[in-house]
This record gives sequence, structure tokens and C-alpha cells, in this order.
Amino acid sequence: MAPAGSFTLAASSEMLYRDLPVAERIRRIHEAGFAVEIWDWRGHDIDALGALHDEGVTFTSMTGYTTGTLGDADGADELLRTAAESIPVAKRIGAWGLNLHGTGLDDKGLPVKALAPGEVASEQMWATARHTLQRIADLGEREGVTFLLENLNLVVDHPGTPFARAEDTLALVSGIDSPSLKLNLDLYHAQIGEGNLIELCRAALPWIGEIQVADVPGRCEPGTGEINYSGVARALREMGYAGVVGLEAFASGDSDLALQRFREAFTVT
Repeated sequence: MAPAGSFTLAASSEMLYRDLPVAERIRRIHEAGFAVEIWDWRGHDIDALGALHDEGVTFTSMTGYTTGTLGDADGADELLRTAAESIPVAKRIGAWGLNLHGTGLDDKGLPVKALAPGEVASEQMWATARHTLQRIADLGEREGVTFLLENLNLVVDHPGTPFARAEDTLALVSGIDSPSLKLNLDLYHAQIGEGNLIELCRAALPWIGEIQVADVPGRCEPGTGEINYSGVARALREMGYAGVVGLEAFASGDSDLALQRFREAFTVT
């Protein structure tokens, strides 16, 4: 892992070194001194990832379900079922965090549109989501893992996704207030949807399990867009945040350079 100030730096193997096989991507990220994150585990050779973990690769988080949704009863049961199936995978590769969204996943493991244009989550959907997340938190507590609810943006990448805004995910997670359910606070999505990132981090701090980053526009590494990630890093350190910061970004050019820029942005001296 790559200590930078008080942070653990990780990088998504789904988004860097994309011309290489997955195992080689993971080795490159690990050899550069970073922890590794994956998305939908169904697309991976878990035995191979487990072997990499045994060799010393640190995996921080992965997608923690494969089907199901938060806001309807049938979808909630399916979400709990596939979350339970994901736990042995996480334990095999040593990933502590299991990532969730407010909607289901497509065949690429990405969140799918669930609401019609102009439609918002109903009060019944909110009530079901809160109940579902309490069940998820109870599952995490029993199994000794942490589930992470990630915010998304509705403007560019994920229109029609319920419970997508950071405001929504914070309301849900803080309402449960369990050590087994935390926020995956994605600052790329938050910048597009809400902005005011440092104050958002401050408000969410007690419930943050991980922070993910990419610059805006373009979803590439820090230094390629409008976000002052060095300033965000300083503020996070001053707040006392000492967890994972994950680079969930495409390389604007060379992946080695993208990792270097990420490290520089989140090295606080």
C-alpha cells in the first residue's frame, strides 16, 4: 500500500492499464505501491485474485452484490442474497469493503437506470431502502465485513438512479449509524451533482468508509480538471480522516503517470 500522509491509497484495476490482462494490471498497481480495487467479482478469476492476495497484494474494496435493489421488497431480498454470496469472495481476496448502489447492475457490473425521466424515489422506496440497509448492516456485523453505499451523479453517468446524490447516501447511512455500513464518498460524482466538496466531506466524516476520486470533467486522474485535490487532501488530513482514498479514474494518457499524479495530490507534508 502507499501511505500518503495518513491515507491509504488504492487504485481501480478496472480503469488503469486497460490494454493488459487483469492480473498484470493488478501487479502493476501493487508494484507501484498502491492497494487495488475491483468492481463486479463475477468477471474475475477469484482463485487467481486470491493467489495475488496471498503473494502480498492488498485489495481494499469490491462490488458487494450482483443483483437486487434497495427500494423495493423483491429487489431487497435479491440484494441481500447476492450480498451474502459476495462475502466469501471478499474474504478470499482480503477486501474489507463491499460496495453498494441504490440500483441493480448491468452485464458490465455498472449501476443501471431505474427511474423514468423526472421521476424521484417515493416515500415507500425510501422506507424500503432504510429497512434494506439495516438488514445489510446486520449482515455485515454478523460476517465481520463493511458494506459501503456509493453516491453517483445523475447528470453525466447515471441518470435515473435512485438514492444517488451524496445527500441521499449520507441520509441513509447516517440514519442506520452502524459500523458495518459506511459511505463510499465518490468526489467525482459529488462534484458533478453537488460540489462544495470539503464541506461535504466534513459533514459526512463520521460515516465515511472510503473516498474515491477522479477529476471533472473527463473522469481522469487529479490535475486534469477543475478539482483542487491537493486542497481536498489537506482538508481531509486536518479533519482527521485516515482511511482509504481510491483512484477510480481513467488515465488521461499513461497509467504510470496517472498514479504518480494521484500520489502527488494526496501526499500531505
